[in-house]
Amino acid sequence: MPQKPNKTTENQGDVGHFIASVADAGRREDALVLLDLFEVVTGFPPRMWGPSIIGFGSYHYQYDSGREGDFMRCGFSPRKANMVVYLTGGYENPETAAKIDALRTKLGKHKLGKSCLYFGRLSGIDLDILKQMIRVDMASRPLT
Repeated sequence: MPQKPNKTTENQGDVGHFIASVADAGRREDALVLLDLFEVVTGFPPRMWGPSIIGFGSYHYQYDSGREGDFMRCGFSPRKANMVVYLTGGYENPETAAKIDALRTKLGKHKLGKSCLYFGRLSGIDLDILKQMIRVDMASRPLT
C-alpha cells in the first residue's frame, strides 16, 4: 500500500508574514522572541512547516513499518489558545527524553504533549531552561 504523504511539510511560506498575521499582540511578541531564541540556539534559519509551524533544522526518519519522511528538528507555533514548542528529539530517544524531562521540571507553567510543550505567555517560563532543552533536543539526532 502506498505511503500517505505527511500533512506537515516544509514549504516556502514567509515566516515574517506569518508572525505578523498572528492576531493577538502578546502572542505575536512572544513569537518574535522565540524566533530569535531558536535561531540563535539551533543555528538554523526558520522555515514554515505546514501553514502554522515555524521549524528549525530537519531530519529524515524511517519507521520499522517502512514509512519514512522528513520533519523539522524543533520549532514552535503561536496558536490561538497556547504557544506550542516542538522538541522531537526525546520522542524516540529515551536518554534525551529523560534529560528534557529533568529540565522541564524547572521550566515554569506549561502542559506537556507527546513531543510538545504548551504554555500561555513567555513571562510564565524560564527562557534559559528552554534554551537548554532545545540544546539537548538538537544534540540527540543527526540533522539534514
